[in-house]
Amino acid sequence: MTIELWHCSNARSFRVLWTLEEIGLPYQLHMLNFPPRVNHKEFFQENPLGTIPFLRDGTTELTESCAMVQYLGDRYGDGQVNRRADHPEYGAYVNWLHHGEATLTFPQTLILRYGHFEPDERKLPQAAADYTQWFLARLRLAEAVLSDGRSYLLTSGFSLADIAVGYAIQLAITIGLRNDLPPHIAAWFDRLAKRPAFIRSQSIERDAHLNAGYPPKKSILDT
Repeated sequence: MTIELWHCSNARSFRVLWTLEEIGLPYQLHMLNFPPRVNHKEFFQENPLGTIPFLRDGTTELTESCAMVQYLGDRYGDGQVNRRADHPEYGAYVNWLHHGEATLTFPQTLILRYGHFEPDERKLPQAAADYTQWFLARLRLAEAVLSDGRSYLLTSGFSLADIAVGYAIQLAITIGLRNDLPPHIAAWFDRLAKRPAFIRSQSIERDAHLNAGYPPKKSILDT
């Protein structure tokens, strides 16, 4: 069966799109306009939460982006972009997968809500500023690890952990925090952005968004 991914431009679902391209899996992309719970009421029939991403693989359905990355890696990665349980860096691999969402993307959701998405009368500039500092402080772990000269988060090379954490950096750049990034993280993300699967995913996202007739959105390729 074909894997199906429901996706919005610049959303967490980009982690999954990039993973599918890295592994080379066939998939069907359903492009929605953000926020889907407002713009696509019919989407609740697929995902009762109305949230993006949503992944279906046969009878398997997932709603968490980093869980999708781990699932696709474990099921289809063949040990190339994932790390199996007997790999020496498996613990670090799994930790980075969850760090990307639970530690890094969480504060960004509050920055986006109270600094960008709410109407002007409901914006909370102080909250957005505080969570921006929270996010930047939580980059210390990745910056320390990358400062030892390695090219990726694991010494064994590129993995889906780089996608899980890399999306948080991608989102930070999209919302204007590029100049605030620590130097080793900035250099690491620049390496990720040169990967053919990343470039393909960005192009696929942009073309699907425009072909669906949605208003243009800024891409990381435009920054």
